[in-house]
Amino acid sequence: MPSELYFEVVSKLGVKIRTTKSHWDLITLIKHPIIRDLEPEVKNCLCQPMEIRLSQDSNEVYLYYTRWTKYWLCVVARHLNGEGFIVTAYVADKIKEGEVIWKK
Repeated sequence: MPSELYFEVVSKLGVKIRTTKSHWDLITLIKHPIIRDLEPEVKNCLCQPMEIRLSQDSNEVYLYYTRWTKYWLCVVARHLNGEGFIVTAYVADKIKEGEVIWKK
C-alpha cells in the first residue's frame, strides 16, 4: 500500500512528524535526489535541529535546519492539530527568512 507510514519521529517541538514511503520516494527520487541517502540526517534534523523557523507563507509550516557538510539540510514540515508531516527536504546554502521559533 503506497500510503503506508514509512517513519515517524517526535520533533524538537514535541510534534510527531511522519512521512509515507510514497512521499519519501517522491522527495528522494524525483524532487531532491541528493537527500536519497540522508534519511538518518533528516530524522536527526527534526529531532535535534540547529534552528527552527516559521515559514513566511504559512503559520502551519516549519523549517527545521541543521548543518550538513558546508551546507544546510532543511526539512519542511506542516504541523496540524498537534501532529505533522514532511512536506519536503532539501540542501540549501543559506537559511531562509522567517520568524525564529527555536535556536540551539
